[in-house]
Amino acid sequence: MKSSPTNFIVRLQKQKEDALEYIIDAYMPLVKTIATKILHNMKRPDIEECINDVFLIVWQNAHQFQGDAQDFKKWIGVITKYKAIDRYRQTEKQLSYEQSDEPLQQQASSLQTDTSILQREQKNELLLAISQLADIDRDIFMMKYYMQLQNNEIADALGLTKAAVDNRLYRGKKVLATNMKVKGQFV
Repeated sequence: MKSSPTNFIVRLQKQKEDALEYIIDAYMPLVKTIATKILHNMKRPDIEECINDVFLIVWQNAHQFQGDAQDFKKWIGVITKYKAIDRYRQTEKQLSYEQSDEPLQQQASSLQTDTSILQREQKNELLLAISQLADIDRDIFMMKYYMQLQNNEIADALGLTKAAVDNRLYRGKKVLATNMKVKGQFV
């Protein structure tokens, strides 16, 4: 048996494929018109995907439909309308997220650049301040903070006691903090 205008609803509810083929042939112009009017500014593949979704929804929910062919036309029209509106909203939401991310990325990039420049300037000022320390203190600071040696390793390398290295680091930090505050920088 083949689907016809009089029996396609019953056959669709029984999940007969010929009924699906019939409604695609009979209602494609209606579904396409409604979807295209709502999604007029979207790409063709998006509109076609919406149309496919409508027929899938009709196929999956045919058992819920009750009425005649005239009611079916209204039912499929309403499904198309709401599916197209959902698709439109999803696309708009996605576009707004993409557009809102761009300024944040630009701001983050700008902030990172500003931060790295500031850090580089502070590092250069700190190095300048360290270079003005006494030779032994400068060597201790370089070994401690740039070579990342332990205080006892520094003491062994310079022939000092660990207490002397600790003392020189403490006093050097105070001198650097004072010098950096005078320049408007804080260590």
